[in-house]
Amino acid sequence: MDNQQRRTDNMASGETDHLQCVEEPQPGDLIEIFRPAYQHWALYLGDGYIINLTPVDEGQATAVSSVKSVFSRKAVVRMQLLKEVVGADSYRINNKYDDDHTPLPVSEIIQRAQMLIGQEVSYDLLGSNCEHFVTLLRYGEGVSEQASRAIGAISLVTAAASAFSVLGLINTRSRNRPF
Repeated sequence: MDNQQRRTDNMASGETDHLQCVEEPQPGDLIEIFRPAYQHWALYLGDGYIINLTPVDEGQATAVSSVKSVFSRKAVVRMQLLKEVVGADSYRINNKYDDDHTPLPVSEIIQRAQMLIGQEVSYDLLGSNCEHFVTLLRYGEGVSEQASRAIGAISLVTAAASAFSVLGLINTRSRNRPF
């Protein structure tokens, strides 16, 4: 069954974002893990193992360490059991970019992933996060819808703040002008 068919089957069965994934992931699948305030991403390697980014000073990828990673500038690539990384949270297989990006051959994805295990990498919430990392492995290009949404929100807030500043400046000048 291809990724699009699996996604369609999940939607048709009424599966929601916060239900535990029922189907078995396949090597190379993107795994979206639902943390309380954001999504953590991993790539399935096989035999119950995933590869993901964790904070440099953490040995286990738990919800707490994932939250710490948001504020970190460095991360470590780790191979861990999916069930241990997910913990009490929920997850789903989400190869959502397959329609726009062609996945690399599974053997290449796994080989690239295995070469990175144990490596320390740069981490940036908006430009080089866990979703960028796993999509780079799967597609050869780092993509993050989550980061794009955050950048859009930041841009909107910045534009609004700038507009209010200009309006405040105009208002101040008009009050200080003699008539």
